[in-house]
Amino acid sequence: MLAQPTPHFPLSINESRFIRATRRESVDVTPVWFMRQAGRYMADYRAIREKYSLLEICYRPELAAEVTLQPVRALGVDAAILFADILLPAIPLGVGLEFAKGEGPVLQNPICTMDDVKRMHPVNPDTDLSYVMNAIRILRGELKDVPLIGFCGAPFTVASYMIEGGSSREFLKTKAMMYSDPLTWHALMERLAVVLRDYLVAQIRAGAQAVQVFDSWVGSLDPQDYEEFVLPYSQFIIQAAKNENVPVIHFGTNTTTLLPLMKRAGSDVMGLDWRIPLDDGWFLLGEDVAVQGNLDPAILFAPLPEIKKRVHDILRRANGRPGHIFNLGHGILQHTPVDAVKAVVDMVHEFSLSQRERTRVREKS
Repeated sequence: MLAQPTPHFPLSINESRFIRATRRESVDVTPVWFMRQAGRYMADYRAIREKYSLLEICYRPELAAEVTLQPVRALGVDAAILFADILLPAIPLGVGLEFAKGEGPVLQNPICTMDDVKRMHPVNPDTDLSYVMNAIRILRGELKDVPLIGFCGAPFTVASYMIEGGSSREFLKTKAMMYSDPLTWHALMERLAVVLRDYLVAQIRAGAQAVQVFDSWVGSLDPQDYEEFVLPYSQFIIQAAKNENVPVIHFGTNTTTLLPLMKRAGSDVMGLDWRIPLDDGWFLLGEDVAVQGNLDPAILFAPLPEIKKRVHDILRRANGRPGHIFNLGHGILQHTPVDAVKAVVDMVHEFSLSQRERTRVREKS
């Protein structure tokens, strides 16, 4: 049982520069937000983490809402992204989740066999993940004209955590299941696709005004494996979200060889990491999709003149075309200077405004 029908969003949200950019419409300045814009690099967040674990923050809607709001207040970004974790659905599925210090997520009951898949519990996101929906409802009242992005992990990325039991570099167990036990692989992906679809749709119906599907580790695959083992399941989730009439962003890392296939999954916006120049990535994808990205997160540790040079280069590559959302090529790194992040927001707004003004002058002359 999913949540109530999608709420009607205020005109100010639907006409915000972020939402307009997802529709490839003209905007006053290029919108900007950052993956992991709420996190350990911010002192306000660290103060909360001294008292609560990551999961405790997620479980307490008022805390999750506060952490979501912190970068909006501090940075002036054009969108908020819900503070949660892509692995939260693993908890009601019965796979278990904890965060070991210095090791990242640990799944206590990894998926190895078809019996493991069959033992996974049914999930109702409105009850089993109600704390996420409650955080969204709080945020809808607090954010006013700032759009809220909900999100989920893509089936491949979530499956890889569940099979590996945590983070991985080689994804050997994941690929071994794909190649040697495809029946179990497809059964797991079908199960996750339904759960993640319901979870994403529930977020939209609770009030998320856009959503992002994170396929963070799909770049470990070649195009043939992506098309056979992954694409149908990502397509299933993205189409369900689009049916709710909100924009959908699709993001992965190391995906240069996969971009045309990922586009087939059907999102409105494709995220680009920093490994491909933005204009080259947009050319590969075609003009009929918006793009998001793609500053290297490590650049935020550079001196301000170097940051400015890199930001301006990306904006020149976008060339003022409708449909560019400025972001990093992955999430903000720990210890990133907050002042540098704020400076990027200002640089993007200021340069893109002057870029558009120069274009208008040329068109009139």
